[in-house]
Amino acid sequence: MSMHNDIEKVLFSKEQIKQIVSKLGAEISKDYKDKNLLLVGILKGSVVFMADLMRELTIPCNIEFMALSSYGSGTRSSGVVRVLKDLSIDIKDYDVLVIEDILDSGNTLFQLKTMLEMRNPKSLKICTFFDKPERRTADIEADYVGAEIPDAFIVGYGLDYDEKYRNLSYVGVIKPEVYM
Repeated sequence: MSMHNDIEKVLFSKEQIKQIVSKLGAEISKDYKDKNLLLVGILKGSVVFMADLMRELTIPCNIEFMALSSYGSGTRSSGVVRVLKDLSIDIKDYDVLVIEDILDSGNTLFQLKTMLEMRNPKSLKICTFFDKPERRTADIEADYVGAEIPDAFIVGYGLDYDEKYRNLSYVGVIKPEVYM
């Protein structure tokens, strides 16, 4: 059984994703020129996006990762955020840019932003590949958005359902019967 058979429709092709990442890379490179940029990738979903984004940057940057948990194996956030892997450095000398795959309810990012602000970085902004504003319940917006999407359950390009489909090179809407 192929993973592709579980996809109802492709929302973003490999080529469209590359264009979006390239545009974001140029914008971030311009905005962070002469700054001490630290990309903080949120595991596991942001890995593919962050790797591509880093290669589009024309400025120096450091990288770190955090792992947070708010989902379990369901399709809806539980609302409780646990830090599974914290940063290994002090961020006070950095202009921090949090890299996330999707901004959904915003609860996880809102709690993360609050936590990171207490560590006094020079600046703190958020870059998300996908923004799903219909689902927002927390008072948070991303500073950089690759694409706004409708309230559909999407997978691919780092996004998963139950740890599967992250390795698809495109982003697609998963068939409801797969997760019902």
